[in-house]
Amino acid sequence: MAGLKKKRRIQLLMAGAGLLVAATGLVIYAGRDAFEFFRSPSQLATDPPRVGERFRLGGLVKEGSWVRNGETHLFVVTDMTSDFPVSYTGIVPDLFREGQGTVVTGTIEDGVFRATEVLARHDEQYMPKEVIDALKEQGVYEEPEPAS
Repeated sequence: MAGLKKKRRIQLLMAGAGLLVAATGLVIYAGRDAFEFFRSPSQLATDPPRVGERFRLGGLVKEGSWVRNGETHLFVVTDMTSDFPVSYTGIVPDLFREGQGTVVTGTIEDGVFRATEVLARHDEQYMPKEVIDALKEQGVYEEPEPAS
């Protein structure tokens, strides 16, 4: 009788471990794209997204690229190596400007990133760490001058 209980306990432990491994695998599979905060235009050029894939695109709003037509905003996101055109319909954040960091969420349609959300920096000196890292990786990041 004691041997049967021990065998049953081992079976339950093995089944529990199997379920834990399966659940962990599912979580990792489901969140594989969520671990990356955004992709840069250069990353899109070398590793294009799947058709209809929703993701984040980050970089700087290219100088001279922002065109407003009513509530539709057309602009280019750049990492100083590659550029990607963006279209957004809605109200952009107050701090959204050319030459500043932005992260947009959406999908690519006909070669244009159709944004459903636009994020901008928080204050005059702020730029998301991920944008800074991507720009440093490209070798184009310049440290801001300290405020006097």
